[in-house]
Amino acid sequence: MRSQHGAMPYRLLGRTGVQVSALGLGGSHIGSPKLSNAEAVKIIQAALDGGLSFMDNSWDYQEGVSEKRLGKALRGGYRSRAFVMTKVDGRTKWEATRQLDQSLKRLGLDEIDLLQHHEVIRFDDVDRIFAAGGAMEALVAARKAGKIRFIGFTGHKDPEVHLYMLETARRHRFRFDTVQMPLNLFDTHYRSFEKKVLPELVAAGIGVLGMKSMGSGVILKSKAVTPMECLHYALNLPTSVVITGIDSMKILKQAFEVASSFKPLTPQQVAKLRAKSAKAASDGEFELFKTTSVFDSTAKHPEWLGEDSERAQRLAR
Repeated sequence: MRSQHGAMPYRLLGRTGVQVSALGLGGSHIGSPKLSNAEAVKIIQAALDGGLSFMDNSWDYQEGVSEKRLGKALRGGYRSRAFVMTKVDGRTKWEATRQLDQSLKRLGLDEIDLLQHHEVIRFDDVDRIFAAGGAMEALVAARKAGKIRFIGFTGHKDPEVHLYMLETARRHRFRFDTVQMPLNLFDTHYRSFEKKVLPELVAAGIGVLGMKSMGSGVILKSKAVTPMECLHYALNLPTSVVITGIDSMKILKQAFEVASSFKPLTPQQVAKLRAKSAKAASDGEFELFKTTSVFDSTAKHPEWLGEDSERAQRLAR
């Protein structure tokens, strides 16, 4: 399905029944210090004018600047064109609720379309989220109160952690609406979310949000693939949305060109792309989000997760 503007294909977001743009605007990049508030608002509104409806964001991006810029851009009738997603880092009910309420205030909204548990990169993140008094209680309560519509989670480190999150959700009789994870030409060769997690999501009808199609530009430094190849490969997977960083009108224009030119790849084309990327991708050197702590923001700011010392002290008695 294509938008009324013709340049942007739309896809179903899992079983939610909602149609969203096949490309999403990355929230981290739109909060970049190199952009002024006015420039960021202009980019967001131009994206929405062109039919790019999926807006990615997070409570922790640029110390709230990203959410504030998106909130400003949504004024004047733009809210109805946008599917707004943001994320919280809190692992306790109290901290997740606090962060959500702050996000609502920054965005200027009474309801967020999709809220996701951010950066689920450790097995204990899963346990804390689903524990009594954990963040899942906050998100379920927020959905019941009409503060959010859908619930998902994100992570970039290890597909086994994603599988554990899905398994834990099943044990608690909970089904996520969306899951966000790295999907790119290099991922297919190393610690692969595509091979291990993607089939589970498709089978369960969970909306797939692809990210790091170019690994924040690091994958391109391999000289093995081009930006167009990266995005077309990710779009060729059964994704609902491929989130990409857009921090200029030039990059926004390129995103629309990628979307409008996309056609499903043949098996031969897919095999060729995988073959040309195999050597450079073999050891995760260019997927820093998997192999280093560079992208692990909650490792640098454990306070964002919220305190669980009271629970630990109680169990240690």
